[in-house]
Amino acid sequence: MKTLAVALIALLLGACASAPPPMAPAAPLFHDELVGAPTVRIDADAALALTPAMRAYLATRLVPRPLAVDRRRELVNALYRGELKLEYDADFTRTASEAFDARSGNCLALVLMTAAFAKELHLTVHYQSIVGEEAWDRAGELYIGIGHVNLLLEDNTPQGSMRFAQRPMVIDFLPARNAERLQTREIDERTLVAMYLNNRAVESLARGQTSNAYWFAREALRTDPGLLSAYVSLGVVYRALHQPALAEAALRRVAERDPDNVYALSNRILALRDLGRGAEADALAQRLARIDPHPPFSYFHEGMAAYRERRYEAARRLFAKEVARAPYHHEFEYWLAVSYLQLNDLERAGVHLKRAMDVSTTRKDHDLYATKLDRLKALTAQ
Repeated sequence: MKTLAVALIALLLGACASAPPPMAPAAPLFHDELVGAPTVRIDADAALALTPAMRAYLATRLVPRPLAVDRRRELVNALYRGELKLEYDADFTRTASEAFDARSGNCLALVLMTAAFAKELHLTVHYQSIVGEEAWDRAGELYIGIGHVNLLLEDNTPQGSMRFAQRPMVIDFLPARNAERLQTREIDERTLVAMYLNNRAVESLARGQTSNAYWFAREALRTDPGLLSAYVSLGVVYRALHQPALAEAALRRVAERDPDNVYALSNRILALRDLGRGAEADALAQRLARIDPHPPFSYFHEGMAAYRERRYEAARRLFAKEVARAPYHHEFEYWLAVSYLQLNDLERAGVHLKRAMDVSTTRKDHDLYATKLDRLKALTAQ
């Protein structure tokens, strides 16, 4: 990823982006004539909408409740520890109702679903983006920065405020963390919904569905013109449509508010090179190198090069560096396990293969690593 000519970078969730001043409406950046109609429903209101099945679940499981019961805790127990038992799955970002129907979702989908239920119960909901918790993933040549969101629940009804005067309840869907100690920034519901739409834009890009990606990014910006990550997504869409001038214009909007935004800088370099403006691209590349001299995946790519050359100890060190700064990325853990396997250290290979399984974010990856771990255990038992 150091050679940004082969990398596309977009922001999934946008949870780590700062909250900039309001931006002007983004309508001049939209060019609907360049794409076909979307093949899926593009509806901001659907993100938090409750279905009859969800209301029926509330009516039978959570209301009415005795006054002595903390409704916040009852809600969380019902959704994630009771018979419903929703599971974390980052395959794609679902709406609140889709997460309920599938019994799974990524952190944003689970936040949307929990918030939809909490609002129906007249609980007060606060949304938070987590600062400094960014992770990375990739889909082909699309490198994706992943932020994180959680929520706070308060019961400010007359009975609830008297019974539960303690601090708000933090609801976080990633394990192995003390959620109350995370550095956070409160965001409003409009921004959360725009993040959902931007997620769908990035996920559509990863699947090669460029028209859908455009419409999702467009709706994200219509919902919250201040969401910088959606401008990045729109810029990547325009470049995929072979419209580098439009891509550069969208990305320049980010530079006006956040000149050091590495997502915008990375993609703007590509757009400027497409336009033949090499000197400007070189200047931005030098600036980006100063801001981020060791970008995500850089140690990983160096490790893969070493592995292909059968320099397994060098590969192990490089994969370990990537794991150290991105401890929740399954691909790094997996290749660290493979390098240990090549060094005949089966015990450490097993440790990191299990770690890859534990931190995987989709059922498909989890099952893949579980199968490989079983094979390794069979090998060590011989």
